[in-house]
Amino acid sequence: MVNIRELTKKFDVSEMTIRRDLNLLAAENLIDLIPGGAMLKRPEETESRYLVTKEESVRTIEKLKIGQRAVTLVEPNETIILDIGSTTEYLAKFLREDAPITVLCYSLNALVEVYKKKNCAIIFAGGYYHPQTMMFESAEGIELIKHTRADKAFVSAAGIHDELGVTTVYPHELQAKKTILSSARNRILVVDSSKFGNTKSVYFADIADFQTIITDSGIPDKYAAFIRERGIELIVV
Repeated sequence: MVNIRELTKKFDVSEMTIRRDLNLLAAENLIDLIPGGAMLKRPEETESRYLVTKEESVRTIEKLKIGQRAVTLVEPNETIILDIGSTTEYLAKFLREDAPITVLCYSLNALVEVYKKKNCAIIFAGGYYHPQTMMFESAEGIELIKHTRADKAFVSAAGIHDELGVTTVYPHELQAKKTILSSARNRILVVDSSKFGNTKSVYFADIADFQTIITDSGIPDKYAAFIRERGIELIVV
């Protein structure tokens, strides 16, 4: 715990400067502001915080390559579903301009990118906006996904574990992820290699629920072997 007055003396700066810096640390989820000061958060309170806007600046080269490779699986006149996430946003960026496709999405960042594509017919499942994930979520949106049949679903994840399955961070993601898995003929997991061996609190699928996994060359050998042994197509960029 720190006191604002003590910090102004220690660093020989104004109280306004200290308050500004504490507000920045609070925005990064590193501290809690309290009257007259701040309290450091425990590591377990900060490590699970997930923001799409923060994820967009992490492992960008890997995600870009994954998005470029994933787009090559999309055929003209297909219907695809784009899950939330920073990796699927790259997929949306690289969708072909000249091929007519139908895209179902339910996140703001994917919608902005798909909107730019002249030959994309958009199905948007709206609802309550979650700023952490840029996701729109509602019962009506889930029903729309249920009644849409897709050729391919491109799915994101925050954790992939050989025993505990495929997981994500927020409970509001669960129903949409499970629904798109049941609405698509081909289910494709698009994740950077840092997700392998990690687990988050919300389980939504097993690795075996996917026909294809696209990731980067940092994937641990253990997981590459695990995936191939189960007859799942592994594409490494």
